[in-house]
Amino acid sequence: MATIKDVARLAGVGVGTVSRVLNGNGAASADAIARVMTAVETLDFRPSGIARALSLRMLGMLGIYVPAFHGTFYGPLLQAVDEALRGADRHMVAASGCGQADPRRQALDGIDFLIQRECDGILVESQALEQRDLVALQRTFPKLAVINRHVDGLASRCFTSDHDFGGRLAARALLARGHRDVAVIGGPRRAFDNEARLHGFLDEFRRRRIAVPAERIVDGDFSFEGGHRAATQLIKQAAGRFTALFAANDQMAMAAIALLGRHGARVPQDVSVIGYDDTEPAGYLSPALTTVRIPIKDAAVAASRFLLNGCYGMKLPVARDFPPQLVWRDSVGDGPHARKGGARQPVRDLSGVARQSRA
Repeated sequence: MATIKDVARLAGVGVGTVSRVLNGNGAASADAIARVMTAVETLDFRPSGIARALSLRMLGMLGIYVPAFHGTFYGPLLQAVDEALRGADRHMVAASGCGQADPRRQALDGIDFLIQRECDGILVESQALEQRDLVALQRTFPKLAVINRHVDGLASRCFTSDHDFGGRLAARALLARGHRDVAVIGGPRRAFDNEARLHGFLDEFRRRRIAVPAERIVDGDFSFEGGHRAATQLIKQAAGRFTALFAANDQMAMAAIALLGRHGARVPQDVSVIGYDDTEPAGYLSPALTTVRIPIKDAAVAASRFLLNGCYGMKLPVARDFPPQLVWRDSVGDGPHARKGGARQPVRDLSGVARQSRA
C-alpha cells in the first residue's frame, strides 16, 4: 500500500507539500499540485483517516441528534446529512432520544454523547430543548447548527421553514375549496414547529371570522398511533360537525383517513383531509394525500454545509430559504361553501402551491 512518502518521492516534492495539497491547507504551486495529484492517481493512494485526524486535530466527523431514528420524517433527514458529509469526505455520528427520562433530558444526554465522542461539529433537531438550552450549548460548543426551528440569538445557525406560513397554506387550501367547519389534529404541545403551524392555520380562519371550536382541536404526537387516537376522539366528540380535517403531519393524517374509512366516511366526498410534511408515502395513498411540503432535506443539507465550512474551511454554498409549498392531490374536495355554478378560487391565489399526483 502506497504511503505519503511514496507520493512525495514520485511527485518530486516534500512530504509537507503533499500534506498541504491533500488537506487543502497552505500554499502550493499549480505545478506541485498537478504532480502530487498525478502521483496520487498513479499509486492509487488513500490517505489515512487516522493520520489526517492527528495532523489536523480533527476527526473528520460531525454529530447529529434527532429524537428518533424511525418514522418518515427523520429517516430522510438523516440520509440527507449523511450524503452531504460523505460528499465532502466526512462522516456522521448519530444519537437519538432513549431511556426513561423526559424528552428534554434525553436530548441533552444525546448531545453530550456526541460531544464526548469529540465530534468536530453538531447538528441538532429537537423541539424538546428550551431556547436557553441551545444558546448555552452554543456558548460551550460553538460549532453548532440547528435544524427545523428558529432560536433567538442563533438565527445564523438555524435552518428551518416558516411553519406559520405552512399552516396558513393548509388553511387557505380548505377555505378556497369551501370548507368552514374544520377539525384539527395537532402535534405535541410545546413543540415549536407544531405551535407555529397550528397558529398559522387557526389565525387564517380567525381572519375570516371563522372560529374553530375547542372540541374540534385535539392533540396527537406525530405518530400513526397518536393520529388514530386523536381521530377517534374527534369522531366521538365532533362527528358530523366538520367537513375537513387538518393534521399537523402526514402520519397522523394517514391514520385519520384509515379510521374515517372504517367509520363509513369517504375521503374527500364526506371529509377532506390535508396533511403536513409531504413524506414519501403521501403520494401513494388512496386517495393521495394533499399536504404541505416542508423541504427538510434541503434544510439538513444546508446545515451540514454550514458546519463543513465552519469546521474544515470549505466554501460550499449554503441555502437559507426553505419555503413551504402546498401539494395538491386527491384528499381535498369541495366543501359546502364552494362556489356554485362558477370557477373555484384559482390555485394561483394560494401562494406556494404545487400540483402533484403519483400513479
